[in-house]
Amino acid sequence: MASLLSSSFTLTSSKVDHLSSLSKKQYFLHSFLPKKANQPNSKSFLKVKCAAVGNGLFTQTTQEVRRIVPENKNGLPTVKIVYVVLEAQYQSSLTAAVQSLNESKRYASYELVGYLVEELRDESNYKSFCKDLEDANIFIGSLIFVEELALKVKAAVEKERDRLDAVLVFLQCLSSQGLKIEYKDPVLYLDTGVWHPLAPCMYDDVKEYLNWYGTRKDVSEKVKGPNAPIIGLVLQRSHIVTGPVEKYFVDPVTKKTFVNSVISLTGFALVGGPARQDHPKAIEALMKLDVPYIVAVPLVFQTTEEWLNSTLGLHPIQVALQVALPELDGGMEPIVFAGKAHALHKRVEQLCTRAIKWAELTKKTKEEKRIAITVFSFPPDKGNVGTAAYLNVFASIFSVLKDLKEDGYNVEGLPETSEALIEEVIHDKEAQFSSPNLNVAYKMGVREYHKLTPYATMLEENWGKAPGNLNSDGENLLVYGKQYGNVFIGVQPTFGYEGDPMRLLFSKSASPHHGFAAYYSFVEKIFKADAVLHFGTHGSLEFMPGKQVGMSDACYPDSLIGNIPNVYYYAANNPSEATIAKRRSYANTISYLTPPAENAGLYKGLKQLSELISSYQSLKDSGRGPQIVSSIISTAKQCNLDKDVDLPDEGTELSVKDRDSVVGKVYSKIMEIESRLLPCGLHIIGEPPTAMEAVATLVNIAALDRPEDEITSFPSILAQTVGREIEDIYRGSDKGVLKDVELLKQITEATRGAISKFVERTTNNKGQVVDVADKLSSILGFGINEPWIDYLSSTKFYRADREKLRKLFEFLGECLKLIVADNELGSLKQALEGKFVEPGPGGDPIRNPKVLPTGKNIHALDPQAIPTTAAMQSARIVVERLVERQKIDNGGKYPETVALVLWGTDNIKTYGESLGQVLWMIGVRPIADTLGRVNRVEPVSLEELGRPRIDVVVNCSGVFRDLFINQMNLLDRAVKMVAELDEPVEMNFVRKHALEQAESLGVGVREAATRIFSNASGSYSSNINLAVENSTWNDEKQLQDMYLSRKSFAFDCDAPGAGMTEKRQVFEMALSTAEATFQNLDSSEISLTDVSHYFDSDPTNLVQNLRKDGKKPSAYIADTTTANAQLLNPKWYEGMMSTGYEGVREIEKRLTNTVGWSATSGQVDNWVYEEANTTFIQDEEMMNRLMNKNPNSFRKMVQTFLEANGRGYWETSADNIEKLRQLYSEVEDKIEGIDR
Repeated sequence: MASLLSSSFTLTSSKVDHLSSLSKKQYFLHSFLPKKANQPNSKSFLKVKCAAVGNGLFTQTTQEVRRIVPENKNGLPTVKIVYVVLEAQYQSSLTAAVQSLNESKRYASYELVGYLVEELRDESNYKSFCKDLEDANIFIGSLIFVEELALKVKAAVEKERDRLDAVLVFLQCLSSQGLKIEYKDPVLYLDTGVWHPLAPCMYDDVKEYLNWYGTRKDVSEKVKGPNAPIIGLVLQRSHIVTGPVEKYFVDPVTKKTFVNSVISLTGFALVGGPARQDHPKAIEALMKLDVPYIVAVPLVFQTTEEWLNSTLGLHPIQVALQVALPELDGGMEPIVFAGKAHALHKRVEQLCTRAIKWAELTKKTKEEKRIAITVFSFPPDKGNVGTAAYLNVFASIFSVLKDLKEDGYNVEGLPETSEALIEEVIHDKEAQFSSPNLNVAYKMGVREYHKLTPYATMLEENWGKAPGNLNSDGENLLVYGKQYGNVFIGVQPTFGYEGDPMRLLFSKSASPHHGFAAYYSFVEKIFKADAVLHFGTHGSLEFMPGKQVGMSDACYPDSLIGNIPNVYYYAANNPSEATIAKRRSYANTISYLTPPAENAGLYKGLKQLSELISSYQSLKDSGRGPQIVSSIISTAKQCNLDKDVDLPDEGTELSVKDRDSVVGKVYSKIMEIESRLLPCGLHIIGEPPTAMEAVATLVNIAALDRPEDEITSFPSILAQTVGREIEDIYRGSDKGVLKDVELLKQITEATRGAISKFVERTTNNKGQVVDVADKLSSILGFGINEPWIDYLSSTKFYRADREKLRKLFEFLGECLKLIVADNELGSLKQALEGKFVEPGPGGDPIRNPKVLPTGKNIHALDPQAIPTTAAMQSARIVVERLVERQKIDNGGKYPETVALVLWGTDNIKTYGESLGQVLWMIGVRPIADTLGRVNRVEPVSLEELGRPRIDVVVNCSGVFRDLFINQMNLLDRAVKMVAELDEPVEMNFVRKHALEQAESLGVGVREAATRIFSNASGSYSSNINLAVENSTWNDEKQLQDMYLSRKSFAFDCDAPGAGMTEKRQVFEMALSTAEATFQNLDSSEISLTDVSHYFDSDPTNLVQNLRKDGKKPSAYIADTTTANAQLLNPKWYEGMMSTGYEGVREIEKRLTNTVGWSATSGQVDNWVYEEANTTFIQDEEMMNRLMNKNPNSFRKMVQTFLEANGRGYWETSADNIEKLRQLYSEVEDKIEGIDR
């Protein structure tokens, strides 16, 4: 428990000056840093001296401060000991032991020199280590976790091993001299027990401990009373077993948990240690305890000063072992509580206060609990209040509040409908429809704001003096929202710089503005919330500037959330950003279901085209064949398919083979559009899926082979029935081979039909899936009337393998139970009652049904476990296809450079496929250790690769950077290793370009081979999405400048502690060689125009400007979407319209994101805008529906059409533009002027 005992901790005055600008300006004083005035001696020093700050490592110490050279005046033999340890406390105990031995002046004198494992990254330190080993007698190594450094240590020690007297076994050398050494008996502590710093002993029996506690005289009766929260601390020894948690935190008489929240200070997963963990066992123990589980973190690899100065925060290895792994147990709130030998008092206070706040949720009655529901408005506009991915926010809030009211919470004055709820939150009571503002819940004067917000002066650098002009009336700061009893629904202010093109260009993000800070001060200190519920994916709190992981009290997310327990509804398919919320805003993230994806189906001309193709198949051998093909070609052109399919001119003479080929290609394209998955509608918290929705999800689940469970996909089983392999059919269909396209259609229809029959058996007359467990047991009984067999008996697949089908449907039955077992409301209520929320993975429920049921505390995955072997296999296929395609388009030449974007969520869902794609392009493979952790790579030989190594420029999203910093290190090491291979440059484009760039920039090859980029630490996105959404950009060059200024920060594996450093020149030079850009999207439910971040990170047009020849690179996306399948598809937009206010916003968002794609990639055809205008503006009925349901979003939509035309992305008739201008004026009048 020594880490919680305060020890003296002093810095030189110059060190205090060296601290981050925030501390230096005295805006905010870290409590564990001495104030200059109180320093006892201006020349006092740190216990451990630091070498010059800024060597780019995680530690700035050197071995020389630990070297002990004995005086040895008695001529004793000298024993030299060299050691490598993980952290400073091991080193201090060795130092103390050697100093004690040298003072005794008996037997021998001892020279000691030690290295922290992180110091060995530095080449000069490593050489010094090797030199020290040359005359050493003993080598000791302990806890060398980091594989790349462990290999360096191994290589150095192996050279000296035969000469050394002992390796790792310290006593061997001494005992070999036959000496008798005196020592005291060790003090024995219990393996497990209850420890209290004021208790006379450690207790093995919880009853004895409770008896001692009950007789204490040093605390008041109130503290010993039943209403005082009790916090359980888990200390170091207990990470070996779970026994202590179950044995010592449960009352032996009542068998009930007597603690109200638990803090683990072990720094590891609950069961196991750094090497192996048993997460299911940990979850089982924590679910029995059923209280919030907080895992705090001590600094291991860094001194306090190094951590304070680091933009990354915690060391990546520590994040992997001590943050990511405990999250798999359900751990949350990774607050740094101690340095290497002292408590960080302000952090300890934060940790304890938050644990007590969680514990108090179990003590308060439901009626007295105060809940602050926070909704988002992004981009800032009245039509966007309640923005969240895939979620009908107000209908969900209404559903949650009704449930809480029934459960005993005070929700006085709740309106009768969700529509009325929207009105009350959005419209200022006095002004009603013409109000430009939202409902004002509280006006906070400047003096009150300063009193409640200790960090307010820190914000002045970016925003000037309070109140400023955001969320303010010029005198007061305004908090928008509406209170119902003890529930407050508030609107989180926005970032504040969306509409300011100059701020958007800054490479680092601005601090929150005064209005943002005032909102959270109001929630915590005036409304006095017991918990805050952030509603939906996602707000701005977790993306505010600060360290990536391991916040200090000068990091904005930490300051803003203060001491309020944070519960956060997050989309189940977005584990990456949920993890950011978990780590940076201390959120207990509860997953919600994304709306089920359904097949897009065909409509209008596409339907007619499908009918023409059916006619052709039955009549192609008659005289009408050529005539039908001519109609197919003209209809395909009307449907704009000629942009995707090479069509001959109408009336061209075609042979039978050519006719089949044209029809096959068109058929293949419309099949692709038809089977494209669309999220239909928006999810409402707590609503179970309908049978139709369940079928759609199961069809997608059934389409994947699952070899690890010995399950064959439905399409594979059906293909094998007719003597084919499904992969061959897919390939044939892609090429437009008519018989394969037709066969694939039959397989798809049979799959859907059989699964529909299966689900029908569990459906009630309302079309909802109920009593799944009971009904499945009868369906999966051993009768011959299994519904899927019944269905297939009337198709050509009647001989399908029954055993494989049975195994598949048993799995689908389990999945169906999970789909309908919704726990979104249940988990929220557990969290608000201070109970444990079961953890579970986030991701794509199709690939990984374990994501279901929703309502789990989402976690990502062990970041050291990717890319997996399966992900590498998929990556190889995608890379080889991409390279072949580019080679065909490039006159037979291989592309020399490909620019790629890496996304956090897509890598979690695919277990690192896009990471694997980068590795395979440069021709290296990842090597996993015996525990499956991927920490090194090796080159694949050119013979095996069979092509040149392709250069890459990798831009990682800010979220990827935060979650997978170890993998960025791996990628950077891989690229630099390839650049240094002795290979001909025509077979190694990485080396070719690195040599050219090294010469041009006057730097070494390793530095010139910098290829792994992202934002500055603590900043996210290129801001292009904000500029496009708010129309605050002049031309494409301005957007490209934003991209370059915000995305040109490089990771350097040779200086990993330096965080992200700006290397714009190298970035531009590397991008200027790119011949293709590539993004990998992996989501059945997300398409390109759903999320603005996809175009935000697309560098296609930028590369064209940087290339000397001005050639536009090919733009590839591994999951291309057509507007046909979504924006213009009635199935999709009617699904959205059915959700009312929110649905209009979703349609507007897709249109705005389409303009974003035009701006960054130029890949959007004119007809997309033309058809969208016809669908949403020319159709009077549709136009009025949009205007009435959400006039603010409709106005933005009209503005977006005008902007697309003004910027040259859409050419259309003057009449269309005139109509849009008139319409804009009408909507403006309606919003601003007409009183309802």
